Amino acid sequence: MVSNLYSMGMDGICAFVVKIESDVSQGMPMCDIVGLPDVAVKESRNRVRSAIKNSGFKFPVARITVNLAPAAVRKTGSLYDLPIFLAILHASNQIIGDLDSSIFIGELSLSGDICPVSGILSMTLKAKEMGFDNIFVPYENASEAAIITGINVYAVRNVSEVIGHLSGEKVMQSKSPTIISRNPISKLLDFSEIKGQTSVKRALEITAAGGHNILMIGPPGAGKSMLAQRIPTILPEMSFDEMLESTAIHSVCGTLSANHPLVTERPFREPHHNISVAGLCGGGSPPRPGEISLAHNGVLFLDELSEFPRATLDSLRQPLEEGQITVSRVNASNDFPCSIMLVAAMNPCPCGYFGHPDTICTCSKVQIERYLSKISGPILDRIDIHIEVPSVSYEDINSTKVPESSTDIRERVNCARELQLKRYKKYSDQKIFSNKQIPSKLMAEICKLTPDASNILQHAFNSLSLSVRSYNKILKVSRTIADLDGNELIDTPHLSEALQYRAVDTKYFFKHT
Repeated sequence: MVSNLYSMGMDGICAFVVKIESDVSQGMPMCDIVGLPDVAVKESRNRVRSAIKNSGFKFPVARITVNLAPAAVRKTGSLYDLPIFLAILHASNQIIGDLDSSIFIGELSLSGDICPVSGILSMTLKAKEMGFDNIFVPYENASEAAIITGINVYAVRNVSEVIGHLSGEKVMQSKSPTIISRNPISKLLDFSEIKGQTSVKRALEITAAGGHNILMIGPPGAGKSMLAQRIPTILPEMSFDEMLESTAIHSVCGTLSANHPLVTERPFREPHHNISVAGLCGGGSPPRPGEISLAHNGVLFLDELSEFPRATLDSLRQPLEEGQITVSRVNASNDFPCSIMLVAAMNPCPCGYFGHPDTICTCSKVQIERYLSKISGPILDRIDIHIEVPSVSYEDINSTKVPESSTDIRERVNCARELQLKRYKKYSDQKIFSNKQIPSKLMAEICKLTPDASNILQHAFNSLSLSVRSYNKILKVSRTIADLDGNELIDTPHLSEALQYRAVDTKYFFKHT
């Protein structure tokens, strides 16, 4: 007898429907799983065999063939244990029930308990899209699946619960939709804790308001890492669509917990400088998202930027421009979203005191050149704002004046973002949400300058030998500064401030590279 039911598969962060076909017939006793299964799927027959026996059923002494369709697409992971278990029992007439309108997902223990798997959110979304009425998921994954409304989510602890529900002996209640609660801004981190650095805080406010990339360069102990770690406290709240996008990525990577099934705060990822290209951009077999995708809709902080291998940094060129990264392997090619704010920090030289007004730099010219040359020109060109972080003075440290809080800064950032969202509503087909994403063809229409500002920009373009990319980024930063001031036109003060955020290039990089 042939039995059919449905499960899901994952291709990168995208889900697809898998039809589980089981045939139990006379012949030499054996169990074959076909349809391009990986090792974990092939091992499923051993887990299923033990789970069937330990659950009070009989494993058929017959020729069993299980096909995972479509057969041309590779199936990975242990999530097919439960549907294979049910398909074999149904084909051998040991259980009854309607299996056609449901999706079954779960890894089995040898005793028949159902263990959690990764990628549940994407699979639930796809199941709803394909018109399935029910989805059976491991109990630990149920809160994540129940984020999606319009489909019945059943949280199952063991196979007995599934069989009881299908037979009608013990019908389960579907899980209630997960209540989305936003966590308040972290009280552990706040910009009010940082004394001095007024100009750097201003640059970070502009960064947050426009979604720009920023490089902070300065001596050790100036507060670069502290400033970067507080950036999430001034970013706008995530929309529900952004939450789903980020959660889908974290779900595939298995970083979610049952208590926190939804990513509600903008991600902040801080990989170590010894990370590989695959760890940063994604890779493996099958391809999985890297740190840049885990930071999607949030912040990727690269501390000690010059300590990263040059090849690793250069791998960020395309993702920073396009907001997505393509990971290609022999058997698969996957696109992972990575719309991020890149925040980088570095010292100006190996000892950290090149250009310091008080402390003498002990590095040779060759050492400084070698150190700074790790940051290629194309990567610098893709970073909108370059800001110098000076050492904090004694007067600032001992000042009794309370610095501005993250809440105050965030209010201004939100106002600027609201202006941008309102402006870009008429470009809905372009999917523009911040000034960083303005396409080249709309620059002239969106970034309008006053005559005086236009003259200054022309002079700066010729004197600084700016590239077209640098020209566009200066305009985008100017647009954000004007938005913070509530101005529709970019005026001289806005452009002048944006131009000063390229001065670090001349002081540090262009002399030595």
